Amino acid sequence: MDGIKYAVFTEKSIRLLGNNQYTSNVESGSTRTEIKHWVELFFGVKVIAMNSHRLPRKGRRMGHTMHYRRMIITLQPGYSIPPLIEKRT
Repeated sequence: MDGIKYAVFTEKSIRLLGNNQYTSNVESGSTRTEIKHWVELFFGVKVIAMNSHRLPRKGRRMGHTMHYRRMIITLQPGYSIPPLIEKRT
């Protein structure tokens, strides 16, 4: 599970939860098959589709690259991932 950094909660990702699609940031070096295998193994779900994209850079820094990309993972109907909300004190 080292490749998956954290779950993303934005307006779009909240809207996609209704379609059984979950959004998370993953390491840029991880492949789709690795991420799919990790999600299926760790959460015990079936993944039917995965979409990924790199986020735009922040500012104009020379040599600065994003070390993660965003994955939208679509699960089969009937499966779900419990929310990964960390309680802050």
